[in-house]
Amino acid sequence: MDLVLIESLAVDTVIGVYDWERTITQRLVLDLALATDIRSAAANDDIALTLDYAAISERIDAFAAANGFALVETFAERLAETLREEFTIPWLRLTVRKPGAVSAAAAVGVSIERGARPGAA
Repeated sequence: MDLVLIESLAVDTVIGVYDWERTITQRLVLDLALATDIRSAAANDDIALTLDYAAISERIDAFAAANGFALVETFAERLAETLREEFTIPWLRLTVRKPGAVSAAAAVGVSIERGARPGAA
């Protein structure tokens, strides 16, 4: 199994449980590991044969702009579902951080894995 990585992708979205949070956008920072097999893309030097991280990043930005959730957990779950379906990703690990949410922490967030990891027994 190979992994396409997207690290420290910053997106702005409506996120939070407090009323004041529902009236502003806040920054989330995402890390993704996306399972794929890169051999064909590498052999042919063809982006159409792999996961296009630019297209995936644009989709994540559009998802964040179009949705607003109370929980980071909900954002992560729905985004994972969207990416797996639209880009035919068999397995992914997604970490979503919300910087500044807790004053004593650099960030808080969640990390989830969804799908069947290719090659895992």
